[in-house]
Amino acid sequence: MSIDVLEPQERRKSGGALQGLGVVDCDIHPQFSTPGEILEFLPERWRDYVRTYGGFYRQPLADTLSHPRMAPDVARADSWPPSGAPPGGDLAFMQKQHLDANNVEHGMLMPLNRGPGNQRNLEYGAALATAVNDWQIACWVERDPRLHASIVCTQEHTPFALAEIERCAPDKRFSQIMLPPKSLEPLGRRRYWPIFEAAQAFNLPIALHVGGINGYPPTGSGWPSYYIEEQHTNVQGMQGLITSMVIEGVFEQFPKLRMVLVEGGIAWAPPLKWRLDKHWKRLKSEAPHLKRLPSEYIRDHIWFTTQPLDEPPEDSDLLETFEQVGLDRIMFSTDYPHWDFDEPSFVAAKLRIGPEKLRAIMSGNARELYGLS
Repeated sequence: MSIDVLEPQERRKSGGALQGLGVVDCDIHPQFSTPGEILEFLPERWRDYVRTYGGFYRQPLADTLSHPRMAPDVARADSWPPSGAPPGGDLAFMQKQHLDANNVEHGMLMPLNRGPGNQRNLEYGAALATAVNDWQIACWVERDPRLHASIVCTQEHTPFALAEIERCAPDKRFSQIMLPPKSLEPLGRRRYWPIFEAAQAFNLPIALHVGGINGYPPTGSGWPSYYIEEQHTNVQGMQGLITSMVIEGVFEQFPKLRMVLVEGGIAWAPPLKWRLDKHWKRLKSEAPHLKRLPSEYIRDHIWFTTQPLDEPPEDSDLLETFEQVGLDRIMFSTDYPHWDFDEPSFVAAKLRIGPEKLRAIMSGNARELYGLS
């Protein structure tokens, strides 16, 4: 949201509702201040690799920001720092424009840089994951303790992923494990279960930020013709992801596992639960490992973030949808500094709920999930 879409009266009302409320933002995207900043955190072998070969993604041209929506740098127009760094690459500017201005008391860093989990060269991906994690601490969390790092790892090579989780998880400056939803196989498959076991053992949520690069067409019928089609497949991808996790028995196997869906929408969740329950009642003999309705696993194990906020014609329909999902399972996020950023007053004005419920969404639910003060 690069422009102010609220009428002055709406802004006054929402601003009053947010008075004194310390916000928890579950989706902040840090960026390298310069293209070479990450090299400081890589061993010399991989510095040479980057200079010589660069990244090798599973999909050609995946790092070119080719779509109009992705340029320039996926950023809102006013997020370019005067220092010359890219949007999200200047902490002082982020503090002034977002953290301080929106009273953000805690912010979850969601680094999308270089895509360690999307690299074909698994050893380079592992080195890059370690570098990105160290970079988060050194350049962001150490300089502003309001920010919390996410453990980036390479889900396609379990030993590398487990080693990185075991290295970082004891450090309380990391609040979650971050995986890309688009992997080589559906994430419910057993090849990924050791990662879920580690997350449960360390009591860390797994955050699945929309996106990832697996090299496959984004739809079940091939590559789309228009970008708007591909954009919509982000929602379909989240539906497939949750279906895989539930039906494969991940949550039955790991009863304390918690998943956070970031930037993947919310309104699709109720009809997915209805449909899965209907099918399970008729076909449950195929999956005897499931002991409960699919909707119950979703209700107990899945959290959702608000951005991009679904905007039905009537605001009351949005609140009803949130209630069907569960108001205690929804957490506020902005997507800063991207162009579809949702500020707190915008979300508050759309929801039109009482202060207690608003506080839960804007702050309380995330505090409870992440164990924040």
